[in-house]
Amino acid sequence: MMHHLSSSVSKRILSSAMAFYRNRSSFSVVSRQAYRSSTLQQIVDKSPRHAIPSDFLKWRSLGCIRTSKFASGFSPLKQKPLDSIIDMERAKQKSAEELADIWDDYHLGRGHIAASMKSKLYKLLEQRASSCRYFVIPLWKGSGYTTMFVQVQAPHILITGLEDYKARGTQAAPYFTVSYYTEFAESKDLVLVRGDIVFTSKLTDSEAKWLLDTIQSFYLNDVRYKLVERFNRETSEFEFKDVLQTLEMPIM
Repeated sequence: MMHHLSSSVSKRILSSAMAFYRNRSSFSVVSRQAYRSSTLQQIVDKSPRHAIPSDFLKWRSLGCIRTSKFASGFSPLKQKPLDSIIDMERAKQKSAEELADIWDDYHLGRGHIAASMKSKLYKLLEQRASSCRYFVIPLWKGSGYTTMFVQVQAPHILITGLEDYKARGTQAAPYFTVSYYTEFAESKDLVLVRGDIVFTSKLTDSEAKWLLDTIQSFYLNDVRYKLVERFNRETSEFEFKDVLQTLEMPIM
């Protein structure tokens, strides 16, 4: 799933991001209040929430199967089919808003991330990711930030630490994976999104949710996407500080 960049492109991309950290410590010590990026706008209007019917959801081992092979080498994701997660016949009887609510509510407090989006936004994400697959996102960690290396290859996103990817390439373990389910894209104009934290020691639920929202915003927002294009197509012109400024993170 995680394709290795060609050596020349890889060196240019990684050096662009890593150059910012030369002669700096791994983390910048600043107040957490120094930045707050606006999260992706609410895509599905929410109706009042209801209790989840116990027989509606067949929640077992959801999302990606976490195998040692996958975690150590970016093997293709073994995504569980949606019909092994929910009762598809009952789901068809729900409105998009009801189904999105059920999906979101179930994941609360369970160590997984859930979201949903309109079909046209997913198609835009898919289209843009087809030519601009990679990006880097600074993530706040305690008293500063570290950098995540992102690959968007619909219907999946894989995120790992940039330092790990720099050191291990495709052997770097993913910290967080995201899967998009498009079974209701045509009938309900709804795409269900599920994130799995592979290593809870690397990311908290709130950090994973922030990463998902932020990654999507860089692909779906026209202004932010210009930075993604520059990272992939004009690597010599890419400046990591522009990402920090966009996220209102201080440049140390």
